[in-house]
Amino acid sequence: MALKMKTFNIAVIAGDGIGQEVVPEGMRVLDAAGERFGFRFVWREFDWSCETYAKTGRMMPADGLAQLRPFDAIFLGAVGHPTVADHISLWGLLIPIRRGFRQYVNLRPVRLLRGIDSPLKNWQPGQIDFTIVRENNEGEYSNIGGRLYEGTPEEMAVQQTVFTRRGVERVLRYAFELARTRKKHLTSATKSNGIIYTMPFWDECFQQMAADYPDIRTDQFHIDILCAHLVRHPDWFDVIVASNLFGDILSDLGPAVAGSIGIAPSANLNPEKEFPSMFEPVHGSAPDIAGKGLANPIGQIWSGAMMLRHLDEGEAAGAIEDAIARALIRPEVRTADIGGNARTKDMSDAIVSAIAGNT
Repeated sequence: MALKMKTFNIAVIAGDGIGQEVVPEGMRVLDAAGERFGFRFVWREFDWSCETYAKTGRMMPADGLAQLRPFDAIFLGAVGHPTVADHISLWGLLIPIRRGFRQYVNLRPVRLLRGIDSPLKNWQPGQIDFTIVRENNEGEYSNIGGRLYEGTPEEMAVQQTVFTRRGVERVLRYAFELARTRKKHLTSATKSNGIIYTMPFWDECFQQMAADYPDIRTDQFHIDILCAHLVRHPDWFDVIVASNLFGDILSDLGPAVAGSIGIAPSANLNPEKEFPSMFEPVHGSAPDIAGKGLANPIGQIWSGAMMLRHLDEGEAAGAIEDAIARALIRPEVRTADIGGNARTKDMSDAIVSAIAGNT
């Protein structure tokens, strides 16, 4: 009797703008990896987006999380459109998923790959290779606060930052454990000279946990000088752990240093796998190029590789990452953001071909 093929049930939210273009290409690459390595995907697409908001007044249905809960993972494209305020689109879809499913680690690798030129001088592929671990559930991105006296000279806005010991320690421990699998170097980003309660608390938690990891070399930098060091000395870094806001900022700076935000992947992880994790490119919906077939699909495809690794298909994940690297060597398939003239499908075709062993 033939063995039943391993199957992954994946929720797909293409979202807005170029998400509609890069998500199908990411699915195609993942299907090619499954065909090579002996598993398959069952895709369930959800049309939740800013267009949905325009029609219904909601980014997703009231029972959206319940609909997503049974899936093995969520494959997300991009969220955002000029017709919907960013805080509405983000808090209507992305943040409820991250928080409802305890996706407290936002993992964002940064690598300078062959075929991409860094805007920094004299850096070669392999010399820039670090990973940002961003706290993803609390910190500066809280919904505690409000506004008073709107529309008057006395108008005021208050936004609370929330750090819990449990929330800080769990993301720090993830970062320490990750550093053990890499170059055993962990950098913490804070701003404790100006933010006098939450940031010193983070520093204290970091220092206390470092005692449990004597094999890990640690650094602590204020976020402003850390940004400067990332530009001048990107090779100093291995794993960087930061709060929600600082990790978000570093996650755009890092890919810019490595040549293009278009290739940058990310994972919103529930490490314990009690809930589905979500995988999305770092880039946004890019409405200026949406519908033109110009978007770089690598950020989405690489996010798919991260999804496979989370699903314990590490060999297939490695094959996708290797295929990305081989495709980037070919100037004729590079998209505009990395100095080429190719279209979205040209790049994904090259990656599919590389996975199949044809190039």
